[in-house]
Amino acid sequence: MSTGLGVFVTGTDTGVGKTLVSCALLHRLHRQHAKVVGMKPVAAGAQRTTLGWDNEDVRALRAASSLRVPGGLDNPYLLPEAISPHLAARRAGQLIDIALIVERYRSLAALGDAVVVEGSGGFCVPLTDTHTGADLAQALGLPVVLVVALRLGCLSHALLTQQAIFARGLILAGWVVNRVDPTMAAQEENVATLRSRLKAPLLGDIPWLQWPQADQVTLALPDELMSRWVPA
Repeated sequence: MSTGLGVFVTGTDTGVGKTLVSCALLHRLHRQHAKVVGMKPVAAGAQRTTLGWDNEDVRALRAASSLRVPGGLDNPYLLPEAISPHLAARRAGQLIDIALIVERYRSLAALGDAVVVEGSGGFCVPLTDTHTGADLAQALGLPVVLVVALRLGCLSHALLTQQAIFARGLILAGWVVNRVDPTMAAQEENVATLRSRLKAPLLGDIPWLQWPQADQVTLALPDELMSRWVPA
């Protein structure tokens, strides 16, 4: 693997703000690194445009990146239907190849100073009939940043995801809380519980935003933390 910085962003579920956090990470890393690039290995859910198929997560990551690369590198799999990747790939007549994704990541890492890889859905989402997003994260060997959507059920989801990350022998480099439900009761108590039970630093606390933008998100990335964001 490259000696450049690399991190894998996952979430407690789908729709928790992974793209928002990934773009914020790219903005933050760009302060210290000239060539930063986002990668969405598998994007399920695309719209046909005059220029071809397009996915909003991929588009956002590219806008937040300072390094421009061929589409096959930063998004190897673009699937039309917004359903589980293994089903979307099957319906599109494709088979997601983890080895190919790792190869494309290595190419990105060789070109850039820092790569932010955004996973699909939750950590264990199926990618094929036999492999999951956890298998991809393990194959990449990158430290993981966990995005926790603060809503009912998030404590179990976050702790189960942490358990799955550690079971793969990966580093949980940090976590971000995203307050997606402004009506949720006992928010501070839930955050305090997460602080006490997640074995990684809290990198950011995103307030509820009606129209969230990555440049509105503040993340704490001390140098000693970023020094760990190097693949083994």
